[in-house]
Amino acid sequence: MVKQTTIKSEISLKGVGLHTGKEVTMTFKPAPVNNGYTFVRVDLEGQPVIEADATYVVNTQRGTNLEKKGVKIQTSEHVLAAFVGCDVDNVIIELDASEPPIMDGSSKYFVEAIESVGIEEQDAERKVYVVKEVISYTDESTGSEIIVMPADDYQVTAMVDFGTKVLGTQNATLKSMADFKAEISDSRTFSFLHELETLLENGLIKGGDLNNAIVYVDKEISEETMERLKVAFGKDSITVKPNGILDNLTLHYPNEAARHKLLDVIGDLALIGTRIKGKVIANKPGHFVNTQFAKKLSKIIKIEQRNAVPVYDLHKEPLMDIHKIMSMLPHRPPFLLVDRILEMSESHVVGLKNVTMNENFFVGHFPGAPVMPGVLIVEAMAQTGGILILSTVPDPENYLTYFMKIDNVKFKHKVLPGDTLVFKCDLISPIRRGICHMQANAYANGKLVAEAELMAQIAKSTN
Repeated sequence: MVKQTTIKSEISLKGVGLHTGKEVTMTFKPAPVNNGYTFVRVDLEGQPVIEADATYVVNTQRGTNLEKKGVKIQTSEHVLAAFVGCDVDNVIIELDASEPPIMDGSSKYFVEAIESVGIEEQDAERKVYVVKEVISYTDESTGSEIIVMPADDYQVTAMVDFGTKVLGTQNATLKSMADFKAEISDSRTFSFLHELETLLENGLIKGGDLNNAIVYVDKEISEETMERLKVAFGKDSITVKPNGILDNLTLHYPNEAARHKLLDVIGDLALIGTRIKGKVIANKPGHFVNTQFAKKLSKIIKIEQRNAVPVYDLHKEPLMDIHKIMSMLPHRPPFLLVDRILEMSESHVVGLKNVTMNENFFVGHFPGAPVMPGVLIVEAMAQTGGILILSTVPDPENYLTYFMKIDNVKFKHKVLPGDTLVFKCDLISPIRRGICHMQANAYANGKLVAEAELMAQIAKSTN
């Protein structure tokens, strides 16, 4: 079992936002298990929290921007990539502005900050989504595509074609997240000259300079543009290097642009909220296609988790056999529909019923095509839940359980003779005054066959 992790202590960094140009202090703080990555705007009243969740992506212009209830976080991807690359699951990211500091345009300084305080294991299992089949997303307008396929580890490949002579086609691959720091983290953000001109005209990249963004010159620079660049970057002179980039920067890698695109993919896919065991291949990635894929995969994962079939050792000695069940439940054959209790805690219970052809209801439901009635599956789930609620009183034999409400009942598969039904009931809210509100699921043959929200109440028997 791989355990979740967080940082050992808090640490702060200061800088300016790339697009806002605002001074910002960002503080990383340890977080409890299952927290994931959460941003906190400490400069706003109430210090609102914005979870790093794909559903909060509102636009992807020059970065991945989140918004929740009017509160914004801009260009979140470089920070998130650092935590994924450093194998950190849970962290609180406090900001006194909407945008993290751009630093040098990579994840390098964030990685160094994380490593300076260290990482510690937590007492909870890490949630990992194991990719079992190819899942893809294509942006028809741009031809950008991302797929994920089964693999033994989280791997990422980025293939980019910028359609310019200065860059052409580039590829980058990260075979193991353990190599993120050495191979990807210091790859800096970049822009083409024609994009830079547009950004300047629209009042963006106010925090940009020649130390945190690579500028590729994909067109002839006019004297007017050169003067504007000097003013924007606070330089007395600007020239173009032989490799086609503005001066004062030396590339870390010939394919640094592709490596940065890979870094962006990792940061954007962190918005899925779950670790991935699979290989991601991104062709012409960008923040829009990255986050659309994150949204799609997040939905798939949530559906699978909701329908996931728990596994129990049916050969293990049960917590309660039929005799103990009958000492607690008032039901008797042919209306006793639980054979064993496998597990029980203060908030859940797991029961089992072996369905045989000898069940009396098969006589009329249906002759020649025996199917267990759905209403009896619900009753069996309720009886299992009844064990949980009756376990809260010292003399359960003196109580009866009554239905109060049934909601959201769904039947998904038939239950036939020979099936083994497993019932799992989880409390939706604590038991109060003998009232139990629970989510009940029934499984058979590795599938969810029925589900319902049940509410019941126990009352003293008058007999």
